[in-house]
Amino acid sequence: MALPSVRPPFGVSWRAWPRETRVAMIVYGLNPVLEALRAGRVRELRVGERSDGRFRQLMDLAGEQGVRIRRVPSVTLDRDSRGGVHQGVIAIVDDVPGHDIEQLVRGASGPPLLVVLDGVEDPHNLGAILRTADAAGADGVVVQRRRSAALGGAAAKASAGAVAHVRIAEVVNISRALEQLKDSGVWTVGLAADAKMTYDSIDFTGSTAIVLGGEGAGLRRLVRERCDYLVSIPMFGHVDSLNVSVAAGVTLYEAVRQRRSRQSSPVDAAGRL
Repeated sequence: MALPSVRPPFGVSWRAWPRETRVAMIVYGLNPVLEALRAGRVRELRVGERSDGRFRQLMDLAGEQGVRIRRVPSVTLDRDSRGGVHQGVIAIVDDVPGHDIEQLVRGASGPPLLVVLDGVEDPHNLGAILRTADAAGADGVVVQRRRSAALGGAAAKASAGAVAHVRIAEVVNISRALEQLKDSGVWTVGLAADAKMTYDSIDFTGSTAIVLGGEGAGLRRLVRERCDYLVSIPMFGHVDSLNVSVAAGVTLYEAVRQRRSRQSSPVDAAGRL
């Protein structure tokens, strides 16, 4: 289904609350720490006894940036990572730069492609979604401040470092955030297992936000009601749903496929397909 090219006005314009200022967060694992270094956000490295090639690459980059490096025992790394797979390195990094929804929309180089998460509380799912959003070239991710997994630690590890690059807007209320997206000309497409329309029937080439619900409960009622469209991913096996991070990947890459196809489609002299 093609989405209209122009959205009619929708109610009052809501503005996302600015993100609270935080001092720092912990990131662990080789890839997440390396990406945080590349993003220029690392304040301090805590490292154990390791000396392979990837570790030396990380240490060299930290040295070039003048990052403080501390050798610590493995028990300290285990404690600071809360038992996570730290691979011998932990970084104290500046918190993820805060954005608001308007910045996500205006910062897009073309029609915005955004992801909105309604209560994804598992850090591994959050990290996997951030990784996929980065890989798919999404223009940002919107999360609720109090009903979302923390961005550091396990989420940063699961994102393979994408948390250092994806633009993230934290908001107080997802329903209000959807209203602001609508005011900004963005169409909202929610994933719901009981939706009759399938995800691949939607035209994702325009300004679109893909809305995903939390583990188990899915989209909350008010969030469902705010979505312009509800779509499902057809299931042909024995299980009746996909993990939220997998559903995000399926839908994001359908959007990527459509946009790449549109860019490569031949046009006539008047610009018509």
